[in-house]
Amino acid sequence: MKASLQPLLLAALLASAALPALAEPAGGPAAAPCAVKADGERHAYRQARWQDRVARRAAELKTELKLSAEQETAWTTYLAAMKPPADAATPQRSDLAQLTTPERLDRMRSLRQQRDAAFEQREAATRTFYGALNTEQKKIFDERTARMHRHGRHRHQG
Repeated sequence: MKASLQPLLLAALLASAALPALAEPAGGPAAAPCAVKADGERHAYRQARWQDRVARRAAELKTELKLSAEQETAWTTYLAAMKPPADAATPQRSDLAQLTTPERLDRMRSLRQQRDAAFEQREAATRTFYGALNTEQKKIFDERTARMHRHGRHRHQG
């Protein structure tokens, strides 16, 4: 009788040890705010956080630069040019899947040209604003923008 109970007891012990791993985290789904949101809500939440971060960094940069009254117009123009275009939508995979390969390539080329044009506008605005800065401000601007590029998309690799 003892030998027939051992596998049963072992199975019960293993099952009870696995229960905490299967349990829902404390607080349930509400503990992870993005986990229960729909894709649209999640996107809006991330966009709002990104815009807050961009605004905070712009305010910090402006404070560090100690802009003069004459430079305020250049600053305002620079910030306006740095905002992403409102119509910068990424195509949905389902939309691209319905296209033929040549049509998909044409669509991607068009999107690339739009991104390139937007980059050229930002580049021109940056050069104009940079030209309005004095030597000390240029040094600060160089340090801040170099820091932004250093913390780019691939910061966790290698």
